[in-house]
Amino acid sequence: METVVTGKGTEVKFGQGLPTVMIAERINPTGRKSLAEELKQGKLDIVREDARKQTEAGGHIIDINVGAVGVDEVDMLPRAVQVVMEESNQPICLDSANPEALKAAIKIYPYKVLINSVTGEEKSMENLLPVVAESGSAIICLMLDEDGIPDNVAKRLQIAKKIIARTESMGIKIEDLVFDSLVMTNSTNTESAKITIETMRQLVAEYGVSTTGGYSNVSYGMPNRDLLNIQFISMGIMNGLTAPITDPLIPGLAEAMRASDFLAGRDAYGMNFISSYRK
Repeated sequence: METVVTGKGTEVKFGQGLPTVMIAERINPTGRKSLAEELKQGKLDIVREDARKQTEAGGHIIDINVGAVGVDEVDMLPRAVQVVMEESNQPICLDSANPEALKAAIKIYPYKVLINSVTGEEKSMENLLPVVAESGSAIICLMLDEDGIPDNVAKRLQIAKKIIARTESMGIKIEDLVFDSLVMTNSTNTESAKITIETMRQLVAEYGVSTTGGYSNVSYGMPNRDLLNIQFISMGIMNGLTAPITDPLIPGLAEAMRASDFLAGRDAYGMNFISSYRK
């Protein structure tokens, strides 16, 4: 089973058994005051620079989030998409829960997009899944519902199955679903990382779906966050992670992912690993 998204002359495939891809996370104003302020002013200089740098660093899919206080997403999201398309041919991930903003962005993006994200909440599914069904997009599915983020594997899996049932009834293909088993801060709950990995492992064993997650969340509050993020992504790859949402500018991350792919049997005879050194 393969999830496919496209850009200008570019096709990115990911799924179980395939090489891991990076969803580049930097175009997000959360925790980035400079970007939030630029977006409020209607500027897109940082967006343009981030798109270029993340593409050069090996980001396979460029995530775009313009959700900040004082920003009109319906106006700004398609503008940001246009800027990213000018700087990168890589596929785009539209990071918004606003269906009107998504529709406006999809209208100017002539390729197959990834949407981030729908949840198991009834309101979320009602608002966002029709956009997916109509546009033929792929969608990231978060394992949370009206009760919040479950603190156990069984409940997260239950939510995933509810989303699968709903999307199936709407004719949305399961290969267009990318499941996020939710990465939480491990410094506040030492079981968090284990719950994430086990949820993903069981879901992949049953359905063989593509998977993602904001893997940098695990290291909040800890020193040497880059090291923890790299280690956790490597652990995820061995347990079914196919497309982490992460920062491709982290030193050593791309090399660690290629090494993990080889050891996880996703890089036959280590050809990708070897070719990266030949370059």
